[in-house]
Amino acid sequence: MDEARARELLQAERAEVESLLKGTDAASVADLERDGPVDFGDEGEALAAEAEDGAVAEDLRDRLATIDRALARLDAGTYGRSVRSGQPIPDARLEADPAAELTIEEARG
Repeated sequence: MDEARARELLQAERAEVESLLKGTDAASVADLERDGPVDFGDEGEALAAEAEDGAVAEDLRDRLATIDRALARLDAGTYGRSVRSGQPIPDARLEADPAAELTIEEARG
């Protein structure tokens, strides 16, 4: 994949993930700042929402780290190769997931 295209895809996805993360963080704060629970069911609902927000935020942070590693590989000249085997990752896979670290075969196994 062309370096400029890869960088464009990675930066666009990074911006989107950061935006989603900010929204998730804001939702977590809103869950915590809600008025006191009316009954125990409401309290449990707030805790469940907070846990869900936390899990989503963790996934988004993991994705940001994956994107940052891909950008670092791009800068180092190793982008587009499996981090495990060094085999080329097909352009179609990189178009679908520009931060892919493994070939499809390696990811399946």
